[in-house]
Amino acid sequence: MQRGKHQRIEECQQCGTCCEKGGPAFHQEDKPLIEKGSILSKYLFTIRAGEPVYENIAGGLTRASSDIIKIKGKGDTWRCWFLNEKNKNCEIYDNRPLECRVLKCWDTKDIETIYLRDLLTRKDLISKIAGLWDLVEDHQQRCDYGLLETLSSTFKDSHDKATEEKVLEMIRYDAHLRILIVKKGNMAQGMLEFLFGRPMLKTIVMFGLFVQQDGDHYRLRIKS
Repeated sequence: MQRGKHQRIEECQQCGTCCEKGGPAFHQEDKPLIEKGSILSKYLFTIRAGEPVYENIAGGLTRASSDIIKIKGKGDTWRCWFLNEKNKNCEIYDNRPLECRVLKCWDTKDIETIYLRDLLTRKDLISKIAGLWDLVEDHQQRCDYGLLETLSSTFKDSHDKATEEKVLEMIRYDAHLRILIVKKGNMAQGMLEFLFGRPMLKTIVMFGLFVQQDGDHYRLRIKS
């Protein structure tokens, strides 16, 4: 039966629009999906505490209060990794996370109820792995986004060399750790954004700065 011109659609049309805007965040209820290997960690990335993040429900930019573990996008887009672009369907439909199960684009009430509640963290998943969790905790402390925000603000106001060096020290540590853990720790490249979040060389732009590189030499610049 053909729908009336103004009839409200209240079922999924499998258009892929929701998935094009980004993958879901994981909640405690989703933990078995990762532990059982239904969704592999190499397809995930972590938004770390203090990192600027767009608040979809309220709108606007805010700071993540804890880890937000999400499914990676494809290429340079936010498009969910598991969206079949040809058929516009989900490749892990039977094992899709909670947010995907409750989301209705025509009625956001259910997703608003659970959004950012009982979020799954890296600690929930890897704290019992000796050595690895210590490394992740050390990285979180040395590359703290709260501190980066303060330092970035100071540098933009003063262009202070000592402040610049503190920021660059964080960025160098983040970059070198990723190289080291792949080469020496035999860690798959795809695991890095789950373990340590997105590279700070990229996320620094969210604080109004960017890094100019000349080989191994870094210089901090204000983003125009």
